[in-house]
Amino acid sequence: MITNIRKMTRDDKDTVISMMRVFYASPAVLSNGSEEIFEADVENCVNDSPYLEGFIFEENDVILGYGMIAKSFSTEFGKPCIWVEDLYMKPEYRGTGIGSKFFDYLEQNYTDCIFRLEVEEENERAIHVYEKNGFAVLPYMEMKK
Repeated sequence: MITNIRKMTRDDKDTVISMMRVFYASPAVLSNGSEEIFEADVENCVNDSPYLEGFIFEENDVILGYGMIAKSFSTEFGKPCIWVEDLYMKPEYRGTGIGSKFFDYLEQNYTDCIFRLEVEEENERAIHVYEKNGFAVLPYMEMKK
């Protein structure tokens, strides 16, 4: 499957938010999110935010999924950091290589960066994709306030 990866636009808002509802209600995400958060996330993806970018995965104008990345700097690794915040494919398109293609796209477009993501331990399918694309587990406990 050859998939086009493009920047998210305002025209994608309703489709992306409907996918976010499914993603954030799944066991792949600890929080359930909210409509307010979904709206803010999409708005930041399409308004030239320096922190968040959104991507659409499509084939023949059919949206297959989306991804969002957040940008920061890692003092631990001494280089820019790209956090893969959301990576969602509609169920019928999972296992078709879209995730790997997205990681290749990121590595080609964000050179000399460290890439990080979070994954639930139970999400074995996603872990397999991430490990296949060079990700390794860090022995951290994440905290938030």
